[in-house]
Amino acid sequence: MLEPDVTTRMPDEIRLRALMVSYQAGSLDAFDQLYALVAPAIRGFLRRRLQDADAVRDLEQETFLQLHRARHTYDPGYPALPWIMAIARHVWLMHERTRRRRPQATIDVETNEPSVRADAGAYADRADVRAALATLPAEKRRPVIWHHVIGLSFREIAARLGIREDAAKLRSSRGMGELRNQFGVKAPGRNTGRNAGRKTADHE
Repeated sequence: MLEPDVTTRMPDEIRLRALMVSYQAGSLDAFDQLYALVAPAIRGFLRRRLQDADAVRDLEQETFLQLHRARHTYDPGYPALPWIMAIARHVWLMHERTRRRRPQATIDVETNEPSVRADAGAYADRADVRAALATLPAEKRRPVIWHHVIGLSFREIAARLGIREDAAKLRSSRGMGELRNQFGVKAPGRNTGRNAGRKTADHE
């Protein structure tokens, strides 16, 4: 467990990273401290976009639920706050998508039709999937996690990595391909021709 006085002397971002690592290891105390530090930023982000106070509270809690499900995918080599705020942004976008499609319906991020699977967080929380993700090279693992778990667009991923959008998409696709191979799942419509790998390699 991460002791409270260990992090008080650290700059905020370093403190957040330390808390995230401790939270990944199962520390509930770390989660309490993390919540106190980032909840105001998440709440402020949502308040600037929503006038409904109840919706702000609901989406704030949904953000922390998604954070909990995806906590094992956080890479301590990167700042924690942008990663957390990306989850908040994804939750808000799903809320807006649902509101536009079904204005009178009760908002349910879990059963909406997002570009990312609604159960992606829970899926990434499985021990076997975490182990498989850990075997991927970092340049493939990050696009897979950022797109399929957190919900970032390939344009956002490309900007973070300093690469082209099509290269970000290709890295994610190859990473997913390696995961499918590990679990013995074939991608539908996959081109198995001899030139398939040669064509994609030229674009990265």
